[in-house]
Amino acid sequence: MPVNDGNTMRGYPPGVLVIRNYRGKDWSIKTYRYVVLLVTFVAYTAYHASRKPSSIVKSVLDPDPMCEMTALYPWPVGEIFSKRGSLGEGLNVYKDKGWAPFDGKQGTSKLGEIDVAFLACYSMGMYVAGHLGDTLDLRLFLTAGMIGSGVFVGLFGMGYFWNIHVFWFFLVMQMIAGLFQATGWPSVVAVIGNWFGKTRRGLIMGVWNAHTSVGNISGSLLAAGVLEYGWGWSFIAPGVFIFVGGIIVYLFLPAYPEDVGFPFLNGSVENDIRISSDEEALIQNAATGTKEANSIPRSGSVGRSSVHLIEACAIPGVIPFALCLFFSKLVAYTFLYWLPFYLSQTAIGGEYMSVRSAGNLSTLFDVGGIVGGILAGYISDKLKARATTAATFMYAAIPAMILYRKYGNISQTINIVLMIIAGLFVNGPYALITTAVSADLGTHSSVMGNSRALATVTAIIDGTGSLGAALGPLLTGFLSTKGWNFVFGMLSLGALIAGLLLSRLVIAEYAERKNKPAVFGQHSPGADVNQPLLGEQK
Repeated sequence: MPVNDGNTMRGYPPGVLVIRNYRGKDWSIKTYRYVVLLVTFVAYTAYHASRKPSSIVKSVLDPDPMCEMTALYPWPVGEIFSKRGSLGEGLNVYKDKGWAPFDGKQGTSKLGEIDVAFLACYSMGMYVAGHLGDTLDLRLFLTAGMIGSGVFVGLFGMGYFWNIHVFWFFLVMQMIAGLFQATGWPSVVAVIGNWFGKTRRGLIMGVWNAHTSVGNISGSLLAAGVLEYGWGWSFIAPGVFIFVGGIIVYLFLPAYPEDVGFPFLNGSVENDIRISSDEEALIQNAATGTKEANSIPRSGSVGRSSVHLIEACAIPGVIPFALCLFFSKLVAYTFLYWLPFYLSQTAIGGEYMSVRSAGNLSTLFDVGGIVGGILAGYISDKLKARATTAATFMYAAIPAMILYRKYGNISQTINIVLMIIAGLFVNGPYALITTAVSADLGTHSSVMGNSRALATVTAIIDGTGSLGAALGPLLTGFLSTKGWNFVFGMLSLGALIAGLLLSRLVIAEYAERKNKPAVFGQHSPGADVNQPLLGEQK
């Protein structure tokens, strides 16, 4: 059985311990990795699902005068497109009413302020959460964040049942929820980085990162599915989902390999290369307590120290990718928060959709995002060029968004196809930077592969990106009142700037591929002159 050191190791999660005692033997390293992938996937699916309700209920809180709610089943059970006023007997409980204080002339702007309050607290909390994640037990930290998120997302929905019409109540609930939500991303990326080396990291994390789109889709369907019972349920249901997810994390997530008796898989560069050369054999020896296991480094998770924010910012590539993500998330989160509202206000093939249908249709954008994340990860692994892949996707997103705006209203089929293509190019670089790039930089040779830098580096990159995520929906709240062409112009400009910010790293990657000195002294993330490229051996 794996050997524990009580002074440096936190031990088994309760649920894993029960299963281990019942089976009479421990899991293999491969099984643990599958469990880690599954639990973190469910965890961040719940995080994103709990962020979708506000986009679904926007048209209920601040309805268009012509809008009607219907009692039809949501997609994929029922129809995606539905004409306003021609749907038969509906449950028109919200028709022309709205919900104060969001139903006045400034209702759209107030909804934008709610979004920016959430995202501003989320981005600011990210920097603190990243350092805490590198200092505290990731399993307990993630559990607390998920349970807290569930509570305050649910409290926002309780405003419906308590008949609250005071703006500050909804604002405060979103702000506190944003702080709790900040615990999620640095924690799950750090856990994945603890368990997986750099080989095929782009592809693995590209597939794993589908949780973002799966969360958006499930959150949209869940919120839309209960909307007819009152908009409060659209918040309570996802709140319960993430609350339960927090309990699952507490019971079953082994955050560190060494805490369940396996070696530190992401140690120094030399150790990483040595272990990866015969990883499975060495780890299985560790599990059975053979002599070969003694040669494997076994520092416990408690004994490792974290890095400071300034040290993490000094890692080559952190700042350029963080700034790129600022504009990338500005684009992605504008779609996340405003696409259902846009669809409900736009005639497609001469027909308008109900609020529920618009929410369900918007999930197809995330279907494209799943494909984009996997494709970006696979391409970046093959080319060993994260920056080049991300920049190319951002440039391709510009014509994709322009085409969607110009031709998406022609017919239902064209709208769906162009929406999926836009989702592919918009979410592809966003997924790549927040997963594989963050993990590469968090285990960069300049920090000696200390995975205690993972959450901090992830927090810097995603925290900066989240500032853009807050700005995009805020600007959209104002620009949409002047016309949606202004909104799509802003999104195209953001995508262009995101690509340009990676120019130096793109040139550096091109120079490496040509076996020339990098022009600006930069190297692709996670690599340096003394370290093999991802997926290669020295």
